[in-house]
Amino acid sequence: MESLFKQLIMLFILIPPCRQGNLRYPQQVSLPDRSYKVTKSLYGTSSVGLPKWVDDVAPDLGWMTQRSSWIGYVAVCEDRREIQRMGRRDIVIALRGTSTCLEWAENMRAQLVEMPGDHDPTEIQPKVECGFLSLYKTDGVNVPSLAESVVEEVKRLIELYKGENLSITVTGHSLGAALALLVGDELSTCAPRVPPIAVFSFGGPRVGNRGFANQMTAKKVKVLRIVNNQDVITRVPGIPMVEELNDSMPLAYAHVGTELRVDTRMSPYLKPNADVACCHDLEAYLHLVDGFMASNCPFRANAKRSLVKLLNEQGSNVKRLYTSKARALSLNFERQGLAASGCLPSPS
Repeated sequence: MESLFKQLIMLFILIPPCRQGNLRYPQQVSLPDRSYKVTKSLYGTSSVGLPKWVDDVAPDLGWMTQRSSWIGYVAVCEDRREIQRMGRRDIVIALRGTSTCLEWAENMRAQLVEMPGDHDPTEIQPKVECGFLSLYKTDGVNVPSLAESVVEEVKRLIELYKGENLSITVTGHSLGAALALLVGDELSTCAPRVPPIAVFSFGGPRVGNRGFANQMTAKKVKVLRIVNNQDVITRVPGIPMVEELNDSMPLAYAHVGTELRVDTRMSPYLKPNADVACCHDLEAYLHLVDGFMASNCPFRANAKRSLVKLLNEQGSNVKRLYTSKARALSLNFERQGLAASGCLPSPS
C-alpha cells in the first residue's frame, strides 16, 4: 500500500499544472526527480472557435480564441536504479486540466456520441462525451491531434526499447483525467504487443457510458480513479441513477475502473467547508493523497505536501490555526535557499 501511494504522489508531480494564459510550447518541462525524460510535447485542439473579429477587437485575450494549446507530454524513465526497482521501463503520458476558454466550451458539450471503430453489436455500444472526444481527435492548423501524437510517440518508444519489459502509465487531472481514459483506450490496441497500461485519474469527470466502461475492462486497461468526496466535478456529466434505468438515455454516464476516495474533511489543515475550487484543486488532491492511510484510519498528522501552495492559492480554505505554521514552512525553505515548490518533504 505504501508503494502505491509513493507512485501516486510521483504521478501527481508529473502532471503539468493548468494555467490560464498563453499555452503554447513551454520553454522547458522539468521533472523533479530527473528519473524521467520528456520525449514529446502534446497539444489539444478544440473543434469549436470564436469569430476572427474577437481576435481583432481584443488581441490580448488570446487564451479565449486559441484553439490549439499545449496540454501535456510523453516521458520515459531513464534512471537505471528506478528501472531496476520497478522491474520495467515506464512510459508516462501526463495531461493537464482545463485552461482555455474553448476547452471550457468543449467541457459543456455533454451529449454522448458513439466512438469511432468497429464494435460488437451484441454489446452496449461505447459512447463518450462529445467535447472530450473532440479535444482528443481534432487536428490543429500546425499540430496533429492529441490522439495521433500520443499513438505515434508511444509506438516509437515501444520500437526503440524492443526487448525490454515496458509499462505505460497515463495520468491526468480534471479534463486531463478524462483525456487519459481516451488515451488508455486507444493505446491498448495501437500495436500487436502493447505493454500493460494503467490509468491514474485525479478528480476526473465521467467520460462515457457503461459500454465504454465495459470496453476498457475488456481491453484490460487498469484504471484507478482518485476522487475527493467533496469534489462535484467527479459527479458530472450525467444524471444520478440514469445509467441504472436505461443505457440508451442521452446522459447515461458511468464511471470507469476502481475508485480510491479521499475526503477534504479528514485533513487537519483544510476547512471542512472548503469551497468547490479547493476541493477540485490539484494541490489539494496531492495533500489528501499524502495524508491518506486507509478509509477507516485518521489523516496522517505529519503529511506536509503542498501546504505552501495551498496557502498561497487556497489560503481562505486553510484553517487559521495552521496558517502561521504553513507560512513558517515557506520561510524555512527561503532561509535554506530552496524554492518553495509546495512539494514539501514527507515520510511517505
